[in-house]
Amino acid sequence: MNKYAALLLMFLGLLTACQSPPQTSKSSPPNILIAIADDVSFPHMGAYGCSWIQTPHFDRVAREGLLFQNAYTPNAKCAPSRSIILTGRNSWQLEEAANHVPYFPDKFKTVFEVLAENQYFTGHVAKGWAPGKVGEINGKKRQLVGPAFNTKILQAPTTGIAQFDYAANFEDFLSQKPADKPFCFWYGSLEPHRAYEYGTGVRLGGKKTTDIDDLFGFFPDLDTVRNDVLDYAFELEYFDQHLGKMLAMLEAQGELDNTVVIVTADNGMPFPRVKGQAYERSNHLPLAIMWGKGIKDPGRVIEEFVSFADFSPTLLDLAQIDIQEAGMQAFEGFSLGEILENKRSLPRREHMIIGKERHDVGRPQDQGYPIRGIVNQDYTLLVNFKPDRWPSGNPETGYLNCDGGASKTAILHQRRFEQETTYWDLAFGKRPDVELYNRKNDPDCLYNLARDTNYREIREELFIQLMVELNAQGDPRVLGQGDIFDNYTYAHEANRNFYERFQAGELGPEVTGWVNPDDYEQD
Repeated sequence: MNKYAALLLMFLGLLTACQSPPQTSKSSPPNILIAIADDVSFPHMGAYGCSWIQTPHFDRVAREGLLFQNAYTPNAKCAPSRSIILTGRNSWQLEEAANHVPYFPDKFKTVFEVLAENQYFTGHVAKGWAPGKVGEINGKKRQLVGPAFNTKILQAPTTGIAQFDYAANFEDFLSQKPADKPFCFWYGSLEPHRAYEYGTGVRLGGKKTTDIDDLFGFFPDLDTVRNDVLDYAFELEYFDQHLGKMLAMLEAQGELDNTVVIVTADNGMPFPRVKGQAYERSNHLPLAIMWGKGIKDPGRVIEEFVSFADFSPTLLDLAQIDIQEAGMQAFEGFSLGEILENKRSLPRREHMIIGKERHDVGRPQDQGYPIRGIVNQDYTLLVNFKPDRWPSGNPETGYLNCDGGASKTAILHQRRFEQETTYWDLAFGKRPDVELYNRKNDPDCLYNLARDTNYREIREELFIQLMVELNAQGDPRVLGQGDIFDNYTYAHEANRNFYERFQAGELGPEVTGWVNPDDYEQD
């Protein structure tokens, strides 16, 4: 009990400290460019040593700025992860916005809205905060990431790539920016989100399936899977190409040195056991930040844990906006200003808290799969609060919290036609209530040590630390009020009561979009 109390006091102290991150001192606020790829796992960028993906522009940002080794989203799904970026709070502190496809609560102001109120010219291209719905202020729809600049389109190289000309739309945005205002722009790529045009990594990207020398251990080593992963790589490189065009524009205009460039992704790759889950490859994401005028000692590699909740306090810090007067809810994150200026001697954070609630459709009564977890340098502990539920959605509705594609179907076919269940168990099978992984020896989180008596003390210490911190953050799930997340309604009518309508024959497989027809199974 004394140990518990000491931990509680420590985390309450941290909670108080994060309310007022230090303000950096700059002569004028910088421009800000946030580039967010849609579904990319660490370490899938060239700067991390990934040889089969070419990302020269991300690599430039890392080389001329900072490369982060331990950046995590607390929730590995599009809408909740983006909500965390925009509010500086963990998803379980965001009411409906903890879920995927939610109504964004009116009470939570976004950092883009604050920047727009403080002389910043804001905007975005393609995917901003999504998917979900937002309300109105004074009769006008809220712009959580500023106005859209989406008019410029192009002929995409594949059917799986969006037709937005991201760079041309950024140029349009810059042409409309008032000369006396700094800007904050959100480059919301739709790549490498599924669906893919199968075989483009080889056909158009000039890649070979043998190029992949670090296939994740929870994927079967099949030619089908390797092609699928190379298609993902091709689309990630497309994201990087448009980033390069944007950097070139800023350089030509003499604005690059005074622009903070943040490059990351919203969650892990859209593959089984990754996106929408809570394993290492789900939440651990690439991150590089460049700022010619503001980063001291560029080229550093940052080992400190960074949360997506850190972005909002960082942006307000850089913009020299008083956080207490910004009108936002209290932050859970910290400003990264001291890291940029190389002033921090001790890390603010030596672990990450992660978790999830309801993501995609496919369970009775629109239920989610609640998880909370803690990640430190060596271990990941996960608590599955409803282990009786299917983690990726019910079999009969197609495991809909896993995007459809060649790898998903290959794993399902292995079980159905070859009686090979290893990869199905990892991706789709039911899970125990507690999972513990030693990531030093098992970075893909394949071997659960939670019942190993040799790890009992580590498991108990991490569990206590996790519960103490979540209590301090007011998480309804650990306070006995977790059902509230299942009771929040989906924002899109097509998602509501999906399971019941599907079972009644009112909906067919086609409504689920990219899921392959034979992904539907019986329990």
